[in-house]
Amino acid sequence: MRCKACDVLLTEYEATRKTVMTGEYIDLCNNCFRYIQEDVEVVDRPDLRHLQDEVELDYNDDEQV
Repeated sequence: MRCKACDVLLTEYEATRKTVMTGEYIDLCNNCFRYIQEDVEVVDRPDLRHLQDEVELDYNDDEQV
C-alpha cells in the first residue's frame, strides 16, 4: 500500500491507521499524516510500530527567514 499524498510505501503500522469517526483507512505515511494529526482522531496498531515509524523532525520549520 502507498501513501495517498507522496506515494511512498507504507509500513505495517502506517497501513493500520483508521479514522475513529468513519473507520476508513487514512493511507498516509507518518510524514504526511503529521500535517493533519491535530484534525483527525485515529486508531492504529501501536504493537506494529517500529523505530522507522518515528516521524522525522523537519528542521526547516525552525529556520528564521
